[in-house]
Amino acid sequence: MALTYNRLWLLLNERGVTLADLREGTRLSRATIARLRKDMPVNSTTLARICEYLDCRLDDIVTSKLDLEQSFVGRTSEKFEINSFFSGIGGFELGFESEGFSTRFQCEIDEYCQSVLGRHWPEVELHGDISALDVAQIPNADVWVGGFPCQDVSVARGKSERLGLKGARSGLFHQFSQLIQDRRPKVIVLENVAGLLSSNHGRDFGYILQRMTGLGYSVAWRVLNSRYFGVPQSRPRTYVVCWRGVGAAAGLSLFEEEKIRVPKDQRHGFIEIGTPANAYPITPKVAYCLAATSGRHTGTDWSRTYVICREGVRRMTPIEYERLQGFPDDWTLPDSVNDNMDYDSLRYKAVGNAVTVPVIRWLAHRVKLALQQEVELSKIQIADLRSAIPTLRKAAQFDYDLAETDFYDARQTWKWANSGIAGAGYVWQAMTPPTPAHPIESNLGDLVLNEPQNQKYYLTPNAAEGILRRCSAQRRTLFAPLDEALRKLSAENVVNVTD
Repeated sequence: MALTYNRLWLLLNERGVTLADLREGTRLSRATIARLRKDMPVNSTTLARICEYLDCRLDDIVTSKLDLEQSFVGRTSEKFEINSFFSGIGGFELGFESEGFSTRFQCEIDEYCQSVLGRHWPEVELHGDISALDVAQIPNADVWVGGFPCQDVSVARGKSERLGLKGARSGLFHQFSQLIQDRRPKVIVLENVAGLLSSNHGRDFGYILQRMTGLGYSVAWRVLNSRYFGVPQSRPRTYVVCWRGVGAAAGLSLFEEEKIRVPKDQRHGFIEIGTPANAYPITPKVAYCLAATSGRHTGTDWSRTYVICREGVRRMTPIEYERLQGFPDDWTLPDSVNDNMDYDSLRYKAVGNAVTVPVIRWLAHRVKLALQQEVELSKIQIADLRSAIPTLRKAAQFDYDLAETDFYDARQTWKWANSGIAGAGYVWQAMTPPTPAHPIESNLGDLVLNEPQNQKYYLTPNAAEGILRRCSAQRRTLFAPLDEALRKLSAENVVNVTD
């Protein structure tokens, strides 16, 4: 079995001992320290000198290596099932089914989303309002998944409208957690906006941790950005994994054992041209976060991503929205069309509220591996988990008793890091890059439709003028080719007035 010195680095960090201190105190060479850092074998004399210097036992600095991927080589694949809540258009289902899970149950109140689910999962039991759901109606499943409504915790709504878990929509978490209490599924996977961590000055997320750990779950959370998972859309979202009793399984579902590098110059993708020179259409390399928007042009939204074509400037089509979330083309297109319905708005809203399928696929893969090795993972102590995950070695401990903290006290403010682990008697949190250890590059220019689209998608001169005016008032800098194209389009208003 492979060994690792992760416990050594955790111990050094906790005691404030630097590598220079270690070298000086043990008289080890730089080459030997380098071997330790690479988890390469060293002789017993070296380990004894380290133990003597740190006044510790051998098992305080060395342990068996955790390797979630390699542990399953040669194992027979087991079949697992999911129940989906706040199902939307089935992004969780697509991601988990691609990893061999099967869907047993769905719950979604939106009628248009119900029609999408019914078309793709006609054999799966579908329920509407979660508030009216009887727990006896829910079948057994290994994993419950859900992206409970984000509207009341999203920073996009502004402070005056940000009601958090007190709001009618995001407050549905309370009904969901009651169902969890009644059934106690083994694993729960949640998704929400990054603003969940700061909603109501951090009190909402504190309550979620308190509620789930109080039900006997170990919890891991982490903000991940879709742009690093193979879709060219900047979409930071908070992912939460709750595992009944097995802290290592929750942690290893979201955290990799490899060191993660901080992405460089993250804003560059919004201004870098993602298409060949002198070719149309023209787009940046990375799109802004897709919103649950309507099909109307308001001329006020600079933060949408637009496509510059020979024939004008247009918004992205529903198909392009679907591609940016990892769905197949026309996933949300109904079987029959009613000419009186605004299907574009329905599709934009449904896709904008959805989870990103490639991120869910990555997460589902790790959850599956943890389920297959749950017995082994249950033996791993939290200290070993922290020592195995580089980003958690320097994690800060929550200085309060989570179970006894009053997260309804409006006088209190809590700040949560973008990742962490929590359970009975512990909370550790750290800042972690929002990317997997091996990010997947993508380019918006490869996803947009090349042929001319319906005229309804193209901006009018008035809309172009409105966007430019709003950008100027807010001192925003547009993607350079877009700025040039909008100015050219808005100039048509001046020509028309002159004529």
